[in-house]
Amino acid sequence: MTSVERGREPGGVVAPSRDDPVVHLGSEALGGPLGRHARTGTSWWTPLRVLLALTFLTCGIGLVQKEFCRDTGWGAPGVYVHSCYSDIPPLYFGRGLADGEVPYIDQVGDRRVEYPVLTGAAMWLTAQAVGSSADPGDASARTLRYFDINALALALCAAIAVAATARTAGRRPWDAALFALAPVLALSGTINWDLYAVALLALGMLAWARARPVAAGVLIGLAAATKFYPLFVLGPLLVLCWRAGRMREFWAALVAAVGAWTVVNVPVMLVDVDGWARFYRLSEDRGAGFGSVWFVLSQQGYSVPEGALNVVSGGLFALACVGVAVLGLRAERRPRLPQLVFLVVAAFVLTNKVYSPQYALWLLPLAALARPRWRDFLIWQAAEVVHFVGTWMLIAGYPPGNPDRALGEDGYGATVLAHVAGTLWLCAVVVRDVLRPEQDPVRAAPDGASPWIATVQEPARTLTPYPVDDPAGGVLDHAPDAHPLPLRNRPRTGGG
Repeated sequence: MTSVERGREPGGVVAPSRDDPVVHLGSEALGGPLGRHARTGTSWWTPLRVLLALTFLTCGIGLVQKEFCRDTGWGAPGVYVHSCYSDIPPLYFGRGLADGEVPYIDQVGDRRVEYPVLTGAAMWLTAQAVGSSADPGDASARTLRYFDINALALALCAAIAVAATARTAGRRPWDAALFALAPVLALSGTINWDLYAVALLALGMLAWARARPVAAGVLIGLAAATKFYPLFVLGPLLVLCWRAGRMREFWAALVAAVGAWTVVNVPVMLVDVDGWARFYRLSEDRGAGFGSVWFVLSQQGYSVPEGALNVVSGGLFALACVGVAVLGLRAERRPRLPQLVFLVVAAFVLTNKVYSPQYALWLLPLAALARPRWRDFLIWQAAEVVHFVGTWMLIAGYPPGNPDRALGEDGYGATVLAHVAGTLWLCAVVVRDVLRPEQDPVRAAPDGASPWIATVQEPARTLTPYPVDDPAGGVLDHAPDAHPLPLRNRPRTGGG
């Protein structure tokens, strides 16, 4: 069977209409899947350009969904019923940005920004654009302008993340369409500034895929200075680099990440250590919040004592990380980097004290690389949409006990369980792919043959692997194992 017959275009790019069952079925309405002898690569509309257009289309749909708030303001009574709330407009005035205050330097008390330093920098820079282009006496006009400028900047971040994900996927650039067309991107992309971290981490993953560990480390460090979760990439890198005997590259990435984080954080610490530390203190002191299982338990009268919640939540996350590490070390074939990164970040949001709707944005590029299948992705996204609506319907009826509340506690609890179950579903299929690589869409073998294609020559034990190993792995791609701990005695490929 030729590469075209197994779903690849002549240029080596995977054709989604021949690779993914859902896309194959949907293509029937447009004339059927790509033909075996179709000419590709002759149109101006390259995969990357199409993906960027889809990204901006999705972000535009998100703006339409926020139109009620843009027209009436973010403090209007119907904000939550219309599910258009965003943190961006309230914090424009609430954190002194409208008055020209510089985060961490001019702010005091509750006006201090409660985010890492690069997020604070983005908030301030976009506020400067408002000050030079809007009537300073019209608060509503300035707030709208601030939101629109941030919405544009966040759409650009989404486009960068989609482009980086497409490049990281190698011969599967269309996998990034999972990100570009995700309902969560439209609904949650402008709730907060999370897409800055998503874009930086996606670029870091691309740098690692291009075998540039120092650049990858710098980008990971900058991403962690925007949101905390990108630091969790270093755990899977440690596990996989140790197994492959590529620790030099890991240490280079780690030192670069720490250095980049230090460069942007230390100056702020020296100016105002209390303002700098506010994000970390709030993360430690906050109780169970929206979207988490802990919040649902408290609604049902089974709350974890406030002093113990950090220990329980952190302990469960640590156990999950140990499980992911064992999986990475003992799987017969070394897992792909995006698979382990997705599992670690998913474990964090599942065990965290808060699982806000926008946290699903963190998982979008990782899910597209770890499990590029529309069926599983749409199951997860459907659950996230249910939770997104449920969150705002619950808040619409606050304070608790209001007989006119739009959604009761039991109903909201069901939406939380739905999005937790959706995330767990995606985790389950990723774990299955790790344990059974023949089920992994990225590593699927041609002609239905076993992916364990190997030529064994004793005593050198030279292994010839199936050509696709880990497109995002960089120096890990096709690297032989130096420290394997297989679950079963079965020949392994050179890719781990």
